[in-house]
Amino acid sequence: MTIKGVAMKLFQKTKKKTGLALGGGAVLGAVHVGVLKALEEKNIKVDCLSGTSIGSFVGALYAFGVDVDEIEKLTRDLRWLDISEISLSKFGLMSNEKFGELLVEKIGDKNIEDAKIPMRIIATDIATGEKVILEKGNLADAVRASACLPGIFKPVEIDGRLLVDGGIVENVPVTPLVDMGADYIIAVQLTVSAAAKRPEHIIEVMLNTFEFMITNISKPYLKDVNVLIKPDLSDFDKVDTDQISDLIKKGYEEAQKMLEN
Repeated sequence: MTIKGVAMKLFQKTKKKTGLALGGGAVLGAVHVGVLKALEEKNIKVDCLSGTSIGSFVGALYAFGVDVDEIEKLTRDLRWLDISEISLSKFGLMSNEKFGELLVEKIGDKNIEDAKIPMRIIATDIATGEKVILEKGNLADAVRASACLPGIFKPVEIDGRLLVDGGIVENVPVTPLVDMGADYIIAVQLTVSAAAKRPEHIIEVMLNTFEFMITNISKPYLKDVNVLIKPDLSDFDKVDTDQISDLIKKGYEEAQKMLEN
């Protein structure tokens, strides 16, 4: 073997594989865009990626090569009517089919396994309560399933299973990265203080209930995280899209602070 070949083998053995876990949190997911901006500024290459709920949407765009500036523009312009519509289904008040259509519009009708950065998407089987890690198949359907808030959006059927929001089982999707062989895991957790804001309507009641449940569920998985980016979001609202610019800035600043070393 040549000296160059030996050097390449040594490099491959010593190079750390970095994984990025993007958690769920409705509109708070704009934080992920700021985190991606900070990672790129620090030249931190993401080797594998996982997403739950809104984290799967932002993660899918990034994994398929959409420029961070373009992701930021898309996120700033996003409104609820762009991703949802009234549904006649007995399983949900609304449909998030437009969410999938938006993804197809930006990157095409892709499969998960075609991503430039290997990725996994977490959803929940609403019949059994099982965690479903989606690693192949239609990307738009997987993202829709992962971001399907039970009771609000109708479930998404994939391979005969009715799937809903992955946050029920793992809101900060760390375990897929461990399974993918990540040596170093950066995770983004989006939570709002329980006393932060009195809910004003049914969607906020459901989101608060959801968050109280998933906060405790997430704790065991965080032990494998090397850098946890968890900005203080107590001044923010989970559904107000007018605060997206401030959320991006918050994510960027928190990531810069946590990634200094």
